[in-house]
This record gives sequence, structure tokens and C-alpha cells, in this order.
Amino acid sequence: MMKPTTSVPAIRIATNSAIAQSARPLFVRHFASPTGLGTTATPKPKRRSVTPFNDTGFVPWNELSAAEKAARATQQSYNFGMVIVGLVCTGGVGYFLWTDVFSPESKTNQFNRAVNMIKKDHRCLELLGDANKISAHGDETFNKWRRARPITSTEKTDAQGNQHLMMHFYVEGPLANGVVQCHMVMPRGHSEYEYKYLFVDIKGHERIYLENADTAAARSGKKPLTFFGVKWG
Repeated sequence: MMKPTTSVPAIRIATNSAIAQSARPLFVRHFASPTGLGTTATPKPKRRSVTPFNDTGFVPWNELSAAEKAARATQQSYNFGMVIVGLVCTGGVGYFLWTDVFSPESKTNQFNRAVNMIKKDHRCLELLGDANKISAHGDETFNKWRRARPITSTEKTDAQGNQHLMMHFYVEGPLANGVVQCHMVMPRGHSEYEYKYLFVDIKGHERIYLENADTAAARSGKKPLTFFGVKWG
């Protein structure tokens, strides 16, 4: 009895068909995966609400709600206001430093000039002592440092538009102490002060005049101007 035989080409065809059927799903899955991922939208991360206290300006204006736009406008207005206040304060401090310290006609410079005049006057040196050891300061305070004692001064403008500066301070030397009185006048339309008087009172001695407009006017033959009973040189 003869056994049936199977041809080799038939076996190869069957084998190739089985392999193709098993491989088809793999190719389908391989090409379908990227398509599925591309159709999924990525959600935007949530951000915190913008307020006047946490706004950094990172969020664009067109993405802000009406309330958030109002919050940003409020914050920017506040910042602008603070800049203006800072500029005003800086200008005020600069004006104060100029008028009281750096200006040639400031109270500080006038005080220093008066002290230098005292240190160069031989009459004052005879009573006070060595010029290098003479110090000047303002009214007595609880502060032990002489530099912290304020100089008493008064500034005013009279009816004619003349500016007046009056100062009162103390000088101390190795031999004695004294009290200094100074009155200066800046005539209307002028830019510099002129001495009305500058004198030093030392206990037990006559008053020492370093500047006296009345005496200078008398020496020059000019009669000092009198207004409401007050003489102006």
C-alpha cells in the first residue's frame, strides 16, 4: 500500500501564509500607536489667580481675566506712585543738604566761617587760648558729644525782602569759654550775606566785636538806615 506524499511547494506556501497572518496584527498595532497619541490634546497647566500682591508680569495681558487686569493695573499704579514719592523725597533731601550744608551761604558754612574768624582774632586767642584747642558747639543737650549739639539759628525775611540769619553758639578754649552771637543780612536782590554783627562774650571781659555794621558805617561817614526803630547797616 502506498503512502500519500505532500509536495514541498505546498508546504512552503502554507508556512508563508501562516507567517503573514501572524505578522499582520503586529504591523497594524505598530502604525496605529503614533496616530492615536497625536490625536490626544495636552491639557494646559493650571495657574494661580493674579492679584496685586503676587503679580510678576509673567502672564500675558491677553490671558488675564477682567479682575486680573484690574489687579495688574492697581499694582502698576501703586508702583508708579511709589516711584513718584521716592523722587519727591530724594529731591527734598537734596534741597535740604544744599541749603543747610553745601551751599556757600548755608548755615553750616556761615557757622564754620564765624568759628574760623574767632580762631584768627588775637583778642579772642588771648582770652580763650590756643586756636587749635578751641571748639564750638550749640546748645547743651543730654548728648555728651559736642558735634551732636545743635546750633541755634533763625531765618526770616523782613517787609523789604531782606533775608536775616541769626545764630547763637558757644566756644570753649583751654583758658575760658564764651558765647557767640551772629546776625547776618542778605539784601533783596543779592546772593550773599553781610554781617550785621558778630561778637563774643567772655565772662569777666568786655564784649569782643569781630564784625559790627554800625561801627563800619560810622567810620565811613554813612548813617545807618533806621526802620521801625531798628538800625540796618
